[in-house]
Amino acid sequence: MNGKQVLMMLLAIFILQITNAKAQIKLTGSDKIMGVFWSPKKDAKIEIYKKEAFYYGKSIWVASPRKDSENPNEALQKRDILGIELLTNFKFNDGEYSGGRIYDPESGKTYDCKMSLIGNKLKVRGFIGISLFGRTEIFERVATK
Repeated sequence: MNGKQVLMMLLAIFILQITNAKAQIKLTGSDKIMGVFWSPKKDAKIEIYKKEAFYYGKSIWVASPRKDSENPNEALQKRDILGIELLTNFKFNDGEYSGGRIYDPESGKTYDCKMSLIGNKLKVRGFIGISLFGRTEIFERVATK
């Protein structure tokens, strides 16, 4: 082997080690919520991610692509549902993600929201004012291969 081949082999080994290390990272604590979840009707996939200290969720797959036609803001009615940030500004505190908002593209309404993770199920409660007056939906984590 010449020097160039040795260098290429070392580079390949390095890349494989980095890839393997990333695959072995397990989410802990409040970050366990991060990942992809099925919507309750399984007609969309929502990715939960973190920006700074807050958690957000956006649609990354929809069964039936469509526009955000129910949005009360006329300027947003022509945007695709795919890619919309549906969950915003959640803060983790004492086992619960709260202080956030959820946008319902079927009605065009936005609600206060809190979430809790129980195993692979995400309990999402949207409400107006206090959580007593609201609705709970269950989002199930998408199985990884």
